[in-house]
Amino acid sequence: MELNLTKPVVFFDLETTGTSVTNDRIVEICLLKVFPDGREQEKTYRVNPGIPIPPAATAVHHITDDDVRDKPTFPQIAREVEAFFEGCDIAGFNSNRFDVPMLAEEFLRAGIDVDFSKPRFIDVQVIYHKMEQRTLSAAYKFYCGKNLDDAHSATGDTRATYEVLKAQLDRYGDALKNDVRWLSEYTYFTRNVDFSGFFIYNDKGEEVVNFGKYKGRILSEVIKRDPSYYDWIMKSDFPLNTKQVLTKVRLREINPQK
Repeated sequence: MELNLTKPVVFFDLETTGTSVTNDRIVEICLLKVFPDGREQEKTYRVNPGIPIPPAATAVHHITDDDVRDKPTFPQIAREVEAFFEGCDIAGFNSNRFDVPMLAEEFLRAGIDVDFSKPRFIDVQVIYHKMEQRTLSAAYKFYCGKNLDDAHSATGDTRATYEVLKAQLDRYGDALKNDVRWLSEYTYFTRNVDFSGFFIYNDKGEEVVNFGKYKGRILSEVIKRDPSYYDWIMKSDFPLNTKQVLTKVRLREINPQK
């Protein structure tokens, strides 16, 4: 089943030096833009992360320091990547929990504040886990009847994710809607305020702390009652996006009219 689109969707996948949003970096990014008329546009970048690639990461994606030594850094391609996403919804595999937070962090490190409030996000892994409880390679075999021979390459994983979503729509026609807004809402586990989920929205649309001793408390109230909380997060090893969100809430409380 082809996707029912009103605007383009960018499927994307990252290969990185590790799984820490704050400390690790992108080494490969593949972007596959699917247009409402079915046209496709694909770009893949190898990226010099500026730090050594650990052997454990190379064992997964097979990208070495030598492979990226002469490649551009993310800040050097950031504007081009940002332009590719412009006006599009976004989809990936485990993207809501990892790829989107990592990409947002890399943009912020490059000094670019991308407005991720406009696109809708589809996480194909969530559909798969809700329906079958497997991994991407197993999902590709299960839904598409093919082996994912180039698993853990950004290009292979990105195209496999796109094919899996179309196959899911075919298989679960009665349970899934071929609509980006519906799929976006279906694939969210929590309503994150920041991409890493340190703060989430409650049923009233209020920002709530989602970790630590203040878990479940209204974020604005925590900031008011414990001014040191803001300083602690800003000085600690939290993602830049998390700090950005916290600062916006704090400024809103200081200047409620703005």
